[in-house]
Amino acid sequence: MFYRPEDGHGLPHNPFNAIVTPRPIGWIATRGKDGHDNLAPYSFFNAVAYVPPQVMFASTSTKPDRGDTKDSVAQIRETGVFAVNIVEYAMRDVMNQSSGAWDKDVDEFELAGIEKAECETIDCPRVAKAPATLECKLTQILQLEGASNFAVFGEVTGVHMRDDCLKDGMFDVLSFNPLTRMGYRDYSVIREKFSLKRPGEE
Repeated sequence: MFYRPEDGHGLPHNPFNAIVTPRPIGWIATRGKDGHDNLAPYSFFNAVAYVPPQVMFASTSTKPDRGDTKDSVAQIRETGVFAVNIVEYAMRDVMNQSSGAWDKDVDEFELAGIEKAECETIDCPRVAKAPATLECKLTQILQLEGASNFAVFGEVTGVHMRDDCLKDGMFDVLSFNPLTRMGYRDYSVIREKFSLKRPGEE
């Protein structure tokens, strides 16, 4: 099968995000200038650079109470900071609860019963028991082609790692099993790993 996105795919559901899979989930925490906290998951998320460490996530829809975007991007525009929390399999249900199109004044930490902690380098909440959290300072917001598509880039200014996830000096993803996003309503979980050496490496 071949299709041009501009012509449509002719399938019952859009296959695009099932093709680009699995995707890590950035559980983005923000605080508005009015002090309201927000927490929402984004699967258009990844690390993009080592030095300095940088990450990005993309928001692709709107809410009636946020104009051209959603709560996360709106609050980052106001404050210039955000925190990326890594989602473990054990947190799948509360993560999903935080994904609803709740009113902008709703605190998803409270809504889903998620313990909150303060960041160290930025004025922002974080998921207290997340396997890891990246504290980020906004570097740029790019408006992408299409309505309401925004890519948010941030420089990592602080890194939290849960102590039980450190094994022999390494961050061990199998100690918490990261949740990943697939297509449609499907998710997966990382339960095994293997290593490959690059050509020429000893």
